[in-house]
Amino acid sequence: MRIKCYAMFSSLMCVPMLVLSLMAVSGPVFAAATAEGKNILPLPQKVSAHVYAWIGPHGGPSKENQGYRMNMAFVVGEKAVAVIETGYTEAMAQEMLKHIAAVTKLPVKYAINSNSQPDRFFGNEVFRKNGAQIIAHEKEAKRMAETGGDLAGAVERSLGLPGGSVKAPNPPDKMITKDMSLDLGGVKVLLRHFGAAHTPAPLVAHIPADNVVYAGDILYSGRLLAVVPGGNVKAWITTFDSLKVFGNATFIPGHGKPAKLAAFKFSTRDYLTTLYTHMKAMVAQGVALDDAVKRLDQSKFSKLENFQELAGRNANMAYLESENESF
Repeated sequence: MRIKCYAMFSSLMCVPMLVLSLMAVSGPVFAAATAEGKNILPLPQKVSAHVYAWIGPHGGPSKENQGYRMNMAFVVGEKAVAVIETGYTEAMAQEMLKHIAAVTKLPVKYAINSNSQPDRFFGNEVFRKNGAQIIAHEKEAKRMAETGGDLAGAVERSLGLPGGSVKAPNPPDKMITKDMSLDLGGVKVLLRHFGAAHTPAPLVAHIPADNVVYAGDILYSGRLLAVVPGGNVKAWITTFDSLKVFGNATFIPGHGKPAKLAAFKFSTRDYLTTLYTHMKAMVAQGVALDDAVKRLDQSKFSKLENFQELAGRNANMAYLESENESF
């Protein structure tokens, strides 16, 4: 397992890269336990004529939220349904299917993994067994394969499950590198890829009939975003700007409430730009990692949830990215 050392404000911390990735996304992880008999998900919200979404709370997995702390969605056509994300656990995926069945009796034909974080694809086998084709970008599928076993162990620890009880899902059925159109009957879902962001190759799902875009973890609001191994701060800024092609569409973020793109500028683009410009300058001046982190002023973002958990870690990751870029 790869180990990296990071200056955390004034001290040095060494952690496994995969664990860092999970901690960055989940906040205070590994303390959750599934509550018997408790519903995991709230009822989905109707975002538009054909789009429904579960809008999750902020923070990390816990007994109270049973791993539910992110957004997921589904699109209903005249002949079929496409679900976007399959959840953190198979139990969550089963509950998603029940909610979908309460809205429509149409089959779930497609299950889209927007990226390769565990909360986006660990319910894949439930949807596959239900007849859905699992779709992900090729680069995200590669990351799933490389980290799946470790992620399964992390899920077990976070939910207090026995070792070996959680299995990493099998590879997606369809791994794409180009845009793809899904016809649900009268409603199309256009899958697009604009570049790296939170992860190497996130997919964006555009529903033109409703002027809605599911952007997943490219967009954050209400909480501090997480910079994790496999993502890229500089590319993330460019990917954010690429979303302007959708004009005045309503965007469903990975975390936060659906809104127009401008609503995510402060918590996503402005924050990423702060990280990138500062660390690029520090590396160019030959400033060491620890000092570069200390000099970074992130205070204007301090009211975003998860700030204390993620600010120092994000700064470290941004410095290392700029350092690698300088070689």
